[in-house]
Amino acid sequence: MYTHEDLAKLQAQSLKMQSFIRQQTFSPENAKTLRRFSSWEVAELIFGINQSTFRGRLTADPSLPSGEVEQDGRQRWFSLEEITELRRRMRVNRKSLMPPRPAGKRAVRAAVANFKGGAGKSTVALHLAHAAALDGYRVLAVDFDPQATLSHSMGLSDVAEDFTVWGIMARDLIRETDRMNSAGRGAASGTALPQRRIPQAIREMGLDELRHGDFIKPTAWSTIDVVPSCANAAFVEFASAQYRHLNPEWSFFAAVSRYLDGLADDDYDLIIFDCPPAIGYQSMNAVFAADMLYIPSGPGYWEYDSTTSFIGQLAEALEDLAHGFDGSFPAGKMDLPKAFHDVRFLMTRYEPGNELHRAMFEAFRKVFGDHVLENPVEMTRAVEQSGRFLSSVYEIDYREMTRETWRRARASFDRAYMEFRDCVLRVWDEI
Repeated sequence: MYTHEDLAKLQAQSLKMQSFIRQQTFSPENAKTLRRFSSWEVAELIFGINQSTFRGRLTADPSLPSGEVEQDGRQRWFSLEEITELRRRMRVNRKSLMPPRPAGKRAVRAAVANFKGGAGKSTVALHLAHAAALDGYRVLAVDFDPQATLSHSMGLSDVAEDFTVWGIMARDLIRETDRMNSAGRGAASGTALPQRRIPQAIREMGLDELRHGDFIKPTAWSTIDVVPSCANAAFVEFASAQYRHLNPEWSFFAAVSRYLDGLADDDYDLIIFDCPPAIGYQSMNAVFAADMLYIPSGPGYWEYDSTTSFIGQLAEALEDLAHGFDGSFPAGKMDLPKAFHDVRFLMTRYEPGNELHRAMFEAFRKVFGDHVLENPVEMTRAVEQSGRFLSSVYEIDYREMTRETWRRARASFDRAYMEFRDCVLRVWDEI
């Protein structure tokens, strides 16, 4: 017989192994660091200009960041901070290298979601965040998944559950309950409405006193922050059910949206959600807060079947919300009935030479039409290696493998990112 104590012992053993793996994967200090990027990468792959033009700009303006020079003098290597400074200050053909970003608008929120485990949600979210950062955008990644794959890939571990999405939801429960009670006492009719009570044990956690920035952690990427997750946050589904019992009128699904509404419009350009493989309290918070829905799927029939189930159950859940509330809750920048500005399907782990994969891709296109992105994410050795080392292909030094292998993997994600950016720009026109 195995009790919760036995399971806790197994987890403790696994946590020790996790720590060992991170020590082998990251630096000796167990902290993830970001590599430098060669002048070839910066010029051709990041800025989209030829190397001679890039070298000419550096020579013409000695005040520009010059990177670090290899001992043989053949190549310069730049940090992300230096790349950001170069992008801000350099102009090519009188054009800025800054990415398009409409003034006066908030960040676009994109949820990467599906039922199927292994569909590539965390991989897609990680690569979109890294590609956007190299493109010059400021990114906030929100990890809704208790497996915390995205958080670990960002170099974050040992996160307390108070500072995850669970903490955001618990804080929202207290604040929303206090707001409702205050509105009840101040009713125009003069009739005192019933007061909703929150147990003292919950209030004593001090979550309602946490500031917005307490949930946001920096990463090795200077232009990417993350609201992390952790394994202990898995109980959020049970806790949220209890919280709804304490205050049945609490609009639990809008908790994270209300939190994000508290950020300044220009704090970030993109907010990317990595969702758990299920429809629950956390995933409903993600989809309600999202402007666009990105649905990754592998190239097999079971992935197609799971994707079909996912969008069906999500439709039912959103329909229930549409009829369950009368608009009396503070919706902020989102509203009911919930509507997305864009919905897209992205095929992952795709092998162009595989006849079955090609057939499934065409089946997706036949069913979902223009909602299917034209550029699947291809399965390559570099992609497999990045997964093993909790990194994206953008973080892998191309000298660790053949340049062609690395370039093929990066090109696949670059194409997927450019389609993502096109979607983001269209959404920006609407919000």
